[in-house]
Amino acid sequence: MSIEFGWWNKDDDGRKFQVNAVVHGGNIEWTRHKGHHTPWEPHEPNDEDRERLIYEAEKRVPRRLISQKQFDEIKQLSANQGPGAISGRRYRPSPEL
Repeated sequence: MSIEFGWWNKDDDGRKFQVNAVVHGGNIEWTRHKGHHTPWEPHEPNDEDRERLIYEAEKRVPRRLISQKQFDEIKQLSANQGPGAISGRRYRPSPEL
């Protein structure tokens, strides 16, 4: 089961962009985009993004949307560096023709 988290940030120029973190299969995939008609691109999370992910996950535990075990896994995975891998149905490499 995958768990999806999302929030809005501002870049250095003051423009808003949406950050999306998907936790699935022992991995966190970080992506971002700037508007409805722009593609999602990999996002290199900083310390604030990692703290925000833990904060958002922490809010879901008392409401029983995620278990304490899932929260502990998210906390551990958020310490990993990089944007994470894209796997599953969302990423299928095209066959060699």
